[in-house]
Amino acid sequence: MKLSLKFFVSVTLIVLCYSGVRAQYIFPENFNAAKQDTLTQGQNADDEGNVFITVTPAVKNAIFTGEGAVGYTVKLKNAYKKPQEGKVRCFVTTEEGVKIYEDSINVKIDKKSTTRYHFKIPCKNPGFYKIGFGFNLSLYDDTVKRVFGFNPKNITAIQHIPDDFDAFWKASRDSLKKIPPKYKMTLERALSINGQQVYLVEMQSWGNVTVRGWLTIPNERPKKIPVKYRLPGYVVKMEPSFDDKDFAVFNFNVRGNGNSADAIDTHGEYNLYNVENKDEYVYRAVYMDCIRGLDFLCAQAAMGLDTSKILVDGASQGGGLVLALAAMDKRVKLVTCEVPLYTNFRRAYEITALDPQSQTPVGMLVNYVRTHPSFSKEKLFKVWDYYDPVNFVPKIKCPVLMAIGLLDQFCPPECSFATYNVLKNKNKEIWVSPNKTHEVDDLYYTYQYLWYQDYFRMY
Repeated sequence: MKLSLKFFVSVTLIVLCYSGVRAQYIFPENFNAAKQDTLTQGQNADDEGNVFITVTPAVKNAIFTGEGAVGYTVKLKNAYKKPQEGKVRCFVTTEEGVKIYEDSINVKIDKKSTTRYHFKIPCKNPGFYKIGFGFNLSLYDDTVKRVFGFNPKNITAIQHIPDDFDAFWKASRDSLKKIPPKYKMTLERALSINGQQVYLVEMQSWGNVTVRGWLTIPNERPKKIPVKYRLPGYVVKMEPSFDDKDFAVFNFNVRGNGNSADAIDTHGEYNLYNVENKDEYVYRAVYMDCIRGLDFLCAQAAMGLDTSKILVDGASQGGGLVLALAAMDKRVKLVTCEVPLYTNFRRAYEITALDPQSQTPVGMLVNYVRTHPSFSKEKLFKVWDYYDPVNFVPKIKCPVLMAIGLLDQFCPPECSFATYNVLKNKNKEIWVSPNKTHEVDDLYYTYQYLWYQDYFRMY
């Protein structure tokens, strides 16, 4: 499905004012904080100033395809009162730090002027590469880091699907069905503002524990209204939505998150809880929570929910959850996932392990293996093979929109793209934000909004 570019552009300025719920992220970082020079005693006033750097890929989203060189332009604006001389160095490495390219250019920038320099980087193998630009000038030193992709649709994910994968998840679902859901909805009058009704939702899930969420329904709505089902990031607290009046929105807290925090005590180590046992691992229960939340929505047709139009959305951990959910349950009709966590887990582990100081969720698992000699990474992989979204996605039949940030250290772009490539559904799209870490740019949400409307014919 391709949205009309003309239509997309014509409504962008209007929809940018739409303040839909944004995905919640953890620890986003800024790679390139501005460097400010200050005068010290004895310095000449001409030494006061700055150099403003703009690095621009030849392709807007830094995803290069075809054959030939990868192109970048560096613009330097000299705000000093004297010329700047020195070198601009470009270097490119693989994720593992293997250098594939290095070059430098001698530069001279007149005072109060702007110059541009071009680099052509030869690439052969599909993948994602780290590119850096070092600036060593008379009065200014800095480094700018970026990431680009080269023919990423040719990246192959090596799947390790256990022989009993389908049987494992069928048995899980069958066990969930035996647990009476005991749905309970409480109208929260104090929260029901701006023409919307907000309900606290409670239900029984895997292990007979209570999990909760928030259902928001606009007062003015068609006889049947589509449903947006949102799943949480890593230990993120989901709150009621108030700014999306085109959908009934169900913000669901799986166990250990938000108002479902009391459903499990992981002793502050959420994704390590029972990690050595695939049958008791925390995410088995979490995946079943997601299905139980879907059960709840499909039981509410009498409230005017259009259960034939349920989309699921999630970022980070939530992005991985929505992929697994859509694969297991055909009641999901659309999927949007942003910076999905844990995808292509084996490769994500290897990339994350390159940084011993990583504090990401995958980094926590890497560190667990390091500090538990009896539990090797091979044993961890044999557990995670049951939970890796890459092993679920071939079963997804509905349209999928994925969004990633190229500077993401939580969810390596290589792993997200490899998972995207495994999707067999032809109705799939991927959005790339080249200068974002564990987030995506605001324009994506404009596109996402139009994407929803187009598929559900909400005109």
